[in-house]
Amino acid sequence: MAFWPDAELFETTETLTHFEPFPEPPALILEYIAERSTEESVAADGPVPWDIGALSAELIKPMPAWLDSVCRWLNRTYAWQPQDVIPPCWAKHEGLAYEIAALAFAKGDAYAEAGSSVIWHEQYDRFLTRMNKTLGKAGDECRVGKHDERPARFQLAAWPTAKGEETGSVGQIEEMAG
Repeated sequence: MAFWPDAELFETTETLTHFEPFPEPPALILEYIAERSTEESVAADGPVPWDIGALSAELIKPMPAWLDSVCRWLNRTYAWQPQDVIPPCWAKHEGLAYEIAALAFAKGDAYAEAGSSVIWHEQYDRFLTRMNKTLGKAGDECRVGKHDERPARFQLAAWPTAKGEETGSVGQIEEMAG
């Protein structure tokens, strides 16, 4: 006896053909990764592409659109409950931007082996936990397009700037957000 009646099996097969593929990284980034993998390359000592704060202006330029498409794909593919939705203002949350970049690059490696894919999904689940912890109550507002400034901004502002310290990383990520 078959587990599914034939009609249901056909319907399931038809549904699977409509699954959307994961967004490809920008060509410039793929070229950079390929260049980094050759030992003779100057780029071999360059930053890893998921360290978005360390990328050159040229390399960071295509990242916002790609990471946004990654967030949209993750939301369409995995977000069933409201707390699983990556908010549209993800780039205004510096920590989320870094994590999304790392998760996106890890996705490509994850499908080399089935076991790696399972590990990636476990990492994704942990990402959601960290995202919800980071966003806290503000996450509900962010998810419906009502981004507010960082709740800890007043506490963080109490820290004096150390000599020679730059505060540019937040600005670079916010520029990504547009």
